[in-house]
Amino acid sequence: MLKYFFYIFGLIVVLIVTVAGFRGQKFEKPPIEIFPDMDHQPKVKAQVPSDFYSDGRGNREPVVGTVPMGYQMPLHKPVDGSTGESSSPYTDIRFSSGVSYTDTGKMGNQWGTGLPMEVTPEFIARGQERYNISCQVCHGAAGDGAGIAGKYGLVAIANLHQQRIRDMADGEIYNTITHGKNTMMGYGDRIQVKDRWAIVAYIRALQKSQGGATINDVPSEERAKLESQNQ
Repeated sequence: MLKYFFYIFGLIVVLIVTVAGFRGQKFEKPPIEIFPDMDHQPKVKAQVPSDFYSDGRGNREPVVGTVPMGYQMPLHKPVDGSTGESSSPYTDIRFSSGVSYTDTGKMGNQWGTGLPMEVTPEFIARGQERYNISCQVCHGAAGDGAGIAGKYGLVAIANLHQQRIRDMADGEIYNTITHGKNTMMGYGDRIQVKDRWAIVAYIRALQKSQGGATINDVPSEERAKLESQNQ
């Protein structure tokens, strides 16, 4: 009976040594990997040669016209050396690149309130368009947190009509769009500065549309028409 015990004990020792290996020792040959997973996938590593390209370089030159996300896009000057405004479509696109209220949503060390751009119908419409693209999937078309993402298991989606968000400073909402919060990812590298503020403006419009508006929010000319109709 005792010999069977030693047989089993010896087998266990062999299995442990086989699986764990001789740790701390160096071998010239690569180890045997039972489960290599994705340790040896074909890929290009920075500063490492590559046989895939004819010149042997792993690092490649960026595609012509490539602009790094998250940085202010350069203004393109006319290539012929003439003066005048550039016709480049990138001249009005800007991502966070400074410490001003427009870029951070902060005034000093406090969240600021107020929109740094002129609020026009076109500005609100742009905010609605960007909101529908990036925000509606979670927060819903009405901003009530009933977006399609919630039906597929995403939890803790904020209702933008909650009093705490109504009371939240404009700069803090802008910062949340930029950097994200909780389960929400940041959009600072996807949505340019002006569009983030346009979304803030549209969120405020949504909040006012759901019981947060007063007569003072109606434009003066429209308010005058309403008052004349009620007389």
